[in-house]
Amino acid sequence: MPIYHLFLVLLVIFAWGFNFIFVKLGLTEISPLLLCALRFLIACFPAILFIKPPAAPFRLVIYYGLLMFGLQFSLLFIGMKVGMTPGLTSILMQMQVFFSILIAVFFLGELPTFWQIMGALVSFSGIGLVALHLDHQSANLPGFLLIMAAGIAWGIGNVVTKKMGRINIMALVVWGSLVAFFPLLIASLIFEGKANLIHTLHHITWVGAGSVLYIVYISTWVGYGLWNYLISRHNVAIVAPFTLLVPVVAMLSSALICHESLPAWKLLAALLVMSGLSLNFLAPRLLTKRKSVKKEPQLDLASTTQTIQ
Repeated sequence: MPIYHLFLVLLVIFAWGFNFIFVKLGLTEISPLLLCALRFLIACFPAILFIKPPAAPFRLVIYYGLLMFGLQFSLLFIGMKVGMTPGLTSILMQMQVFFSILIAVFFLGELPTFWQIMGALVSFSGIGLVALHLDHQSANLPGFLLIMAAGIAWGIGNVVTKKMGRINIMALVVWGSLVAFFPLLIASLIFEGKANLIHTLHHITWVGAGSVLYIVYISTWVGYGLWNYLISRHNVAIVAPFTLLVPVVAMLSSALICHESLPAWKLLAALLVMSGLSLNFLAPRLLTKRKSVKKEPQLDLASTTQTIQ
């Protein structure tokens, strides 16, 4: 990978890691459902006027918009609003990887590999450690359950995405955002009230507005845009493991900016979750690469022998 591509990867990781900080800042001025609605409104307009719908059945785009965007982010934002810190949220959300695997077992008939099962067991032990500390100031039961539910919604959304096949991700983001916007706006008006909308629009400061703009343009557009660029030029196995750094950036930035405490139990839980993800992502690839390296001398020798003959 060229140096400037590595720089782009790190830019994406930092953009996504800091996103949890800006969500938390945005929630200080904007209610969760309204923040979701504003995010997806700005994400789809005016881009939707220039980007064609993804080449997939539109019912799948609707499912994606409702599940991946509407349900996942409403649960995520409400969970952070009721008490979950950015760093801990970033760790819990990584469980979507294993929720995706589990959901694929039931709906796609895919069988998990040995390393996926081992990785899930290690990561869930970290989640169990978090569950034992739900009385801590950075974690409570409602927030914990909401974030885990958001991870499940993300997992279902991943399965929907897989059923679409190879499509333009940016087109899916734009049209999925349009699908999510209207239900989120209606839900905000019902549960948060019209007065909340009016008050927010009249009293929002640069903190709230800047947070929304960061979430949309930096995290979504810059993040996904650069990610798609990198994926199109490199093997997924090379680029994907870098996402393991996202919760690391989120936890460190939350500690520095939001003064989130990092007690031993939280660091151990993060280590367990990340170790499980590493087993899932890296172990099969490393073993495959090791086997291929062992075979290379035999192939070279056979080639040389044939040349001599």
